[in-house]
Amino acid sequence: MLYRGVRHTATPLGERLQLDDGRICGETDVVWLPPVEPGTIFAVGLNYADHAKELAFKPQDEPLLFLKGPNALGGHRAATVRPHGVEFMHYECELAVVIGRTARHVAKSVALEHVAGYTVANDYAVRDYLENYYRPNLRVKNRDGATLLGPWLVDAVDVRDPMNLELRTSVNGRVTQRGNTRNMIFDVASLIAHLSSFMTLEPGDVILTGTPEGVVNVDVDDEVVTEIDGVGRLVGYIEADSRSPAA
Repeated sequence: MLYRGVRHTATPLGERLQLDDGRICGETDVVWLPPVEPGTIFAVGLNYADHAKELAFKPQDEPLLFLKGPNALGGHRAATVRPHGVEFMHYECELAVVIGRTARHVAKSVALEHVAGYTVANDYAVRDYLENYYRPNLRVKNRDGATLLGPWLVDAVDVRDPMNLELRTSVNGRVTQRGNTRNMIFDVASLIAHLSSFMTLEPGDVILTGTPEGVVNVDVDDEVVTEIDGVGRLVGYIEADSRSPAA
């Protein structure tokens, strides 16, 4: 995070923060950054059967995977732009997995040993731009600041069971989405094993594991809070596009 223009790490101290130099400040006194400097960012689509059904698609035999650029990331309390003229901009509350050890041809039984930790993701999708649910195009998922991560990276040892975590999203204080990671089609270990079967995963790589049903449209000035029990509470805002409609 940034405090008075200087980059710091911090730890929670009740409802306040303690910076790495010992100073104490409030949550709104800093500019939050994503809690990891990512390598490759993998995203998994339609990884909850209820969400696939919600979008009228059948679950797949293999994970639906695509990549995201680092430009897409933002931190806790960041604002994400809603483009001019779109009808459907949806949040997506997701468990984000951060790789901690190089993984190549990793068996599912030991896959979780390669995880450094977990954080919360809110991966907005502008569905007006979707050409094919099986091939999400760049404008849907790689817009600047469209994927928030945070607030914290929670060590893997502090997450007893990543496959039994409650997820929920609220918009302006009203809960609109609930789910549990146990309902993933492909669990975290399976995703790591699958990805590492054809490419090397490196420390800092991030896997966004998908969202359950309950996505709804969000609009300018909305506050969107995505939460995962034991991992964190990620706050974001929707702001208007400052460019002209023709830009």
